[in-house]
Amino acid sequence: MSLSPPAPSRSEIVARLRAAGCVFAEDEARLLVSTARTPADLAVMLDRRVAGLPLEHVLGWAEFCGLRMTVDPGVFVPRRRTEFLVRQAATLARRITAPTGGRTVVVDLCCGSGAVGAALAAALGRVELHAVDIDPAAVRCARRNVAAAGGRVYEGDLYGPLPAALRGRVGVLVASAPYVPSGEVRLLPAEARVHEPRTALDGGADGLDVVRRVAAAAALWLAPDGVLLVETGEHQATRAADGVARGGLVPRVAVSGETHATVVVGTRPDSRENRALAEGAIVPSERPGSTID
Repeated sequence: MSLSPPAPSRSEIVARLRAAGCVFAEDEARLLVSTARTPADLAVMLDRRVAGLPLEHVLGWAEFCGLRMTVDPGVFVPRRRTEFLVRQAATLARRITAPTGGRTVVVDLCCGSGAVGAALAAALGRVELHAVDIDPAAVRCARRNVAAAGGRVYEGDLYGPLPAALRGRVGVLVASAPYVPSGEVRLLPAEARVHEPRTALDGGADGLDVVRRVAAAAALWLAPDGVLLVETGEHQATRAADGVARGGLVPRVAVSGETHATVVVGTRPDSRENRALAEGAIVPSERPGSTID
């Protein structure tokens, strides 16, 4: 009878991770040990991480907005900076629904694992959640993450697979779309470049091809007081805001100095949000085109 080899010690795990270039070796060792079900599992997980797989793919989950989100191999890993997008969206959703106390319709485009939509549903409590991704592996993963919110996930290109009945009803439309310029994808860390789908990273020549497509059709789907939020790079914010404006929405830019995250927000010209801006009911630091944290 063969015996399984003993599990590596914590110090051995840290040493191997550090030798593989893992900056936070101690933290990663703790997560591997706490997630592995058996010593054999731990050995396999350690080998996969040392070989260069993203930690989240090795663990099978990522922490996002204080929640544990399932992340399958080959699926885009939700970034911590995108938590800023969720916070912005939750704040605006509460402002929209406060007068009626109604249920917010949330659409999460380019949803990847579904983490953004699922986190918004957890933060808001009462939502009708719809999520879309073009990648079949992402759709399978997202369906597990949004199940607790009773949400639906569709496979297809942006708005294409959404039910037509949602047009004019969406309160919060979020998109963590790809925004890396095609020529810069090769400069990304190997964890992203090798192990995440190109469709989740490559945003075209200037990185904004998908963002512009999202913005161009957003007004057709938004409710009268609905909002669009898209994540971009800080250096792309002006061009992304121009795309939002061309789609018929009033743009403003929100920036987090803490996480270096940038979100472009678009609202209808006649929405309560913009009436409040015009009347001075929202403080100047939140006016269109400004940065907030």
